[in-house]
Amino acid sequence: MTFNILISDPLSEEGIKPLRDAENVSITVETKLTPEELLDCIDQYDALLVRSQTQVTKEVLEKGTRLKVVGRAGVGVDNIDLDAATEHGVIVVNAPDGNTNSAAEHTIAMLMSLARNIPQAHYAIKQHRWDRKSYVGVELKGKTFGIIGLGRIGAEVAYRAKGQRLNVIAFDPYLTEEKAEKMGIQYATLDEVLEKADFITVHTPLLKQTKHLINKEAFAKMKTGVQIINCARGGIIDEEALYDAIVQKKVAGAALDVFEEEPIKNFKLIELPEVIATPHLGASTVEAQENVAIDVSHDVINILNGGVAKNPVNLPSLPAEVMKRIEPYFNLSEKLGTFIAHTTKEVIEEVSIFYSGDLTKLDVSPLTRNTVKGLLKRYLGDHVNDVNATYFANKKGITINEQKTTSSKGFTNLLTVEVKTKSGSSRVSGTLLNGLGTRIVKVDAYSVDVVPTGHLVLVRHKDQPGAIGRVGTLLAQFDVNIATMQVGRSDIGGDAIMMLTVDRQIEEKVLKQLKEVHDIHDLMTIDL
Repeated sequence: MTFNILISDPLSEEGIKPLRDAENVSITVETKLTPEELLDCIDQYDALLVRSQTQVTKEVLEKGTRLKVVGRAGVGVDNIDLDAATEHGVIVVNAPDGNTNSAAEHTIAMLMSLARNIPQAHYAIKQHRWDRKSYVGVELKGKTFGIIGLGRIGAEVAYRAKGQRLNVIAFDPYLTEEKAEKMGIQYATLDEVLEKADFITVHTPLLKQTKHLINKEAFAKMKTGVQIINCARGGIIDEEALYDAIVQKKVAGAALDVFEEEPIKNFKLIELPEVIATPHLGASTVEAQENVAIDVSHDVINILNGGVAKNPVNLPSLPAEVMKRIEPYFNLSEKLGTFIAHTTKEVIEEVSIFYSGDLTKLDVSPLTRNTVKGLLKRYLGDHVNDVNATYFANKKGITINEQKTTSSKGFTNLLTVEVKTKSGSSRVSGTLLNGLGTRIVKVDAYSVDVVPTGHLVLVRHKDQPGAIGRVGTLLAQFDVNIATMQVGRSDIGGDAIMMLTVDRQIEEKVLKQLKEVHDIHDLMTIDL
């Protein structure tokens, strides 16, 4: 059988060599198709290879009745409708490792250029100006280099920075002191990185939690004369705050490869002489372009021939009878994972998912992956999915346990997620109630009945008269409406919790005042 493959975006010829070498493949390269032309021809192909240009929409996937796989020669899959792909049984693969080296090297190149004023000096000499005094730089040796985000690229940057004899300190939600020690770097909190580093580079995904992570408050914590690098994602650094910090001489310089708006339209920041910039070139090397295409080409060939993909992005189709029985629990499992991620402040070392009741008779491994996905997405972003969640967990050193028990605590089915850290553990349990949908029914030792959706507030407090009233009164003062409230306690006058559902996100200034309320031990917001 011959498989037809359409390549609709420009790819490295060396990168698609595995496809050309395959005996049972016919390749069509059409890189200037309009959306309408793509829709007209996609039903002729078994596989589609793209970069970022082609939009693989729901309509494309519906028309592509022969499609078995879509390959994205790159890291992101923003141009592919993953839900539609899964619905239509199309496996999506990408190349998460192909550009790691290029991005890490670009970061180091920007670091060196920043420290020695190379772009500015180059421009001056091009203008026939011999000006040595204006471009005196600093040595890297002995300086403190702070890395925020120690994933694939961040870890490669750390390795190279050590070669420059920098003192490397790093923060990552999943970095432990033991892992840092093995890497030969120093474990630090986010604030410690901000306060101690002479150079700071960011390597996190752009999430709700990392949007403007480096903001006015962060700059205030930094050393005067700090220098900033961003080769990760535009938006992690608040560009207005960076502009002010440079003008006020708090920040001595910045090297930027990514921007909040691309292509750049507002050049105010870039026009500062202390700023050097490149137009999102982190992965723009011949080798990276070849590597991502090679990785995807191999996966496409494997899938077409009935093999297993190395880098699947979405969940392959499950047998219909299995999906029908476990599908109602997918939403619950992800919500429980997200909930426990919000309530855990330390590095997670182990995750256990307990299934009881009728769930013990089913293949629950997809639910386990979905739970882990919900947990990790809080830190790693939407590129974590059902298929790669356990892979990322393993990479972060998190042990995943799946257990079945006959004890269902009176529920037809019960799903419990427990996470362990160095200092202890925490649990959350949920179930499906006939006709009522998903419920969180237990948080640690406290019984509750909470719909896992919307804006939640978890308050840990001392069981004393007036505690609940003080919280409600304060929220009312700030026009925050409480939709539901659940309370639980260990014993009279002992520890207790409140679970509130509110109509909108609570502002930071309100949270600060809530935390100061008498008898409150801890408070956290949870968005589900």
